[in-house]
Amino acid sequence: MSSSAKGPSVLIVGTGFGGIGTAIELRRAGFTDFTILESAAEAGGVWRDNTYPGAACDIPSPLYSFSFEPNPRWPKRFSHQPDILAYLRGVIAKYGLEPHIRYRTEVTSAAFDEARGLWRVETKNGETYEANVFVPAVGQLSRPVLPAIPNRENFAGDAFHSARWDHDVDLTGKRVAVIGTGASAVQFVPELRKRAQHVTVFQRTPPYVMAKSDPSYRPWQHWLFEHLPPTQLLGRLRIFLLAEYATYAMTKHPVLAKMFELRTAQLRRRHIKNRELRAKLTPSYPLGCKRILFTNDYLPALAQPNVDVETRRITEITEKGVRVEDGTELEADVLVYGTGFAATEFLGRLSVTGLGGRSLQDEWSGGPRAYLGMAVPGFPNLFCVYGPNTNLGAGSIIYMIERQARYIRQAVEQLARPGVSYLDVRPEVEQRYDDEVQKRLGHSVWSACTSWYRQADGRVTTNWPGLVTEYDRRTRRLDPADYRMGAVA
Repeated sequence: MSSSAKGPSVLIVGTGFGGIGTAIELRRAGFTDFTILESAAEAGGVWRDNTYPGAACDIPSPLYSFSFEPNPRWPKRFSHQPDILAYLRGVIAKYGLEPHIRYRTEVTSAAFDEARGLWRVETKNGETYEANVFVPAVGQLSRPVLPAIPNRENFAGDAFHSARWDHDVDLTGKRVAVIGTGASAVQFVPELRKRAQHVTVFQRTPPYVMAKSDPSYRPWQHWLFEHLPPTQLLGRLRIFLLAEYATYAMTKHPVLAKMFELRTAQLRRRHIKNRELRAKLTPSYPLGCKRILFTNDYLPALAQPNVDVETRRITEITEKGVRVEDGTELEADVLVYGTGFAATEFLGRLSVTGLGGRSLQDEWSGGPRAYLGMAVPGFPNLFCVYGPNTNLGAGSIIYMIERQARYIRQAVEQLARPGVSYLDVRPEVEQRYDDEVQKRLGHSVWSACTSWYRQADGRVTTNWPGLVTEYDRRTRRLDPADYRMGAVA
């Protein structure tokens, strides 16, 4: 692939919302010389991989969907994994993207060829692809992490991460140990409790839990959304404004955040009558510092007689179960790790080389960073989707992805002009941007505790510091002055 009459060629990695959204934006603008590389045998990203019981989105579907492709037939406000995956694959079919996708094609390295102005991408199966523009859209929550607990391999029973759920394991009547209390665990623990003899939830820090209004849509509502689309658009707008309000509360107005904290306390009192258990489930850090979890089932599940919440520190995994700090061994038949993802390792094991042989891994040794979350100095025509500092504490990442896709499309338009072969963001532009973002994040709630939002040294590498409307404004127009532009001789 190279620049052609169809416009600059583009290589996209990943078939989640980020990769698919970028491809659709290019296609709608008339650019058809793009290829999407997918390591798996099917499309779908995290919504293909996360099939654990109860898997669902914690953002309402009218907002967690492409603005240009509303779905009037969502079954519920907070849709479950199969419905989201079906939506994404339906979008792929509607926009004719299937011929552009290369399945079972895992990218291992990408290097910029300065002499030719092309990205050269190598894959695990020995294939080589070349393109003018390289777009890694691998996401922040796609690489599961297992905790560094001694002797994990000694456990004699079945053990797996929630993002790689083993559906061949029959949990009926089993003793299940769950390590982790994040966004996935609050969804699958209530389901496990219904099947297992006993569930022990190992909790390091309690999450803030809020109720979610999750009604099923009725036939008359589906008819209304389909025949009068503005009715669904109004619902989307309402959810959008609530998310912006929540972000404002967490970043600008601590008094408003306290109001949310009071609501979580009321929810604990309603569902957890045991005072000792309620104390275990009460966070001691500011609301929003860790991800807020929306669920109606988690707290009631923890109050059931066949569920225990264990807060003693884990010291090792044994052949029979889990040993805690006082030496007690808690036996289990199955271990389920709900321990999240390598969110701060943005490109995983992918080796990326830019101008002068510069390694992106070396450039990011102090923490991933990119102008507007997309462009890195010294790596021309590379644009990340869902890159550094573009995650949200509240709101839909699909909104952010659409803005990034729009910006990348503008970059491709610039590269389609005669005499322009590469765009390389100016170092001083990226530095000024990073200084601003990190200063704002340093005063935010996300710097107040340890979480997957930040690195061990305290640098927040995942989250956007403001409202999504600000991000929309700042990415609305690609300013050529932000970039060094050049042509291959």
